[in-house]
Amino acid sequence: MNKLSIIGWDIGGAHLKAVLVDVTGKVLAASQVYCPLWRGLHELDSAVDKVLSEFNADKHVVTMTGELADIFQNRHAGVMQLAQFLQKKLAGQVKYYAGKQGFVAPNEVEINTANIASMNWLASVQYLAQNVQRALFLDIGSTTTDIALIHDGKAQVLGFNDAIRMQSDELVYTGVVRTPLMALAQKIPFAGQLVNVAAEHFATTADVYMLTGDLPLADNMADTADGAEKTIEASARRIARMIGCDAKGATISSWKNLAYAFKYAQMNQIKQAMLRQISLLEDCLDLSIVGAGAGSFLAHELANQLGFQYEPVSNFIIADKLNVNNDETINMAALCFSSYAVASLGNQC
Repeated sequence: MNKLSIIGWDIGGAHLKAVLVDVTGKVLAASQVYCPLWRGLHELDSAVDKVLSEFNADKHVVTMTGELADIFQNRHAGVMQLAQFLQKKLAGQVKYYAGKQGFVAPNEVEINTANIASMNWLASVQYLAQNVQRALFLDIGSTTTDIALIHDGKAQVLGFNDAIRMQSDELVYTGVVRTPLMALAQKIPFAGQLVNVAAEHFATTADVYMLTGDLPLADNMADTADGAEKTIEASARRIARMIGCDAKGATISSWKNLAYAFKYAQMNQIKQAMLRQISLLEDCLDLSIVGAGAGSFLAHELANQLGFQYEPVSNFIIADKLNVNNDETINMAALCFSSYAVASLGNQC
């Protein structure tokens, strides 16, 4: 146990993310563990054990979105149960990120559940705002996309809860792993025609990015739609079902073309939300796009499409240059950026 370090935890509904930083903010270790919380708290128990077997500290700061899992009656109950679980599980000091309220102690959680629920994006933005004056932050994860303007070193956002953020296009329920393809389009171009898309959970965006080659297998932790393997052939089989076909009815190249059509449909969804935020600025000439998450490759492509400078969020992660696994650690911390951000902010409190 390192008494001069702190772990930032992000308890998600599908993944547990954790980043260990020292008192100077340097990232020492980072980990993401698949954690389908909707199956029960035992999944979180196993995931936390896995992280703690890799690294530990005597100070912990926590942010979360897992309170949305349908094992909980509502957000308040979810935050309370997760906090109670972590109090028993984690040794040492534990504090919870409560957005604009800062960090709160365990005995303050009950009166701050609305401030704690789904605030991981704000931790990321608050940390970035200390390091960049003007940017559009784009965190494309496995399930959702967070979009936030930073202007004059401050977050310029309309919403501080999911309902308002969704209505203001600051939270877009689309991601590069778990999103069902039926959520991207009702019609899609294929073999020279505009064909209908089945309203069935036959395939997900992980299949799209498996076929396009954009998503590393290590970032594709979620179960497939049919519970089968994660191969090019299996992804082609699943994506073919989305238009009522069998994979054997066309070539792999044809199914890859269909995957690209779904990719561009998803990019258009995110682009429209980005443009809405950008339209709030009187002048966007010096605006840069800062990309994070498993779908940062999309953020990079969207920045290029819109003609903005792109910066990977890894540019804002402090690392130990003497660490032989420096690149690997930084890449994982970038994937778990909200955990890194909350840990860095926790160092300041």
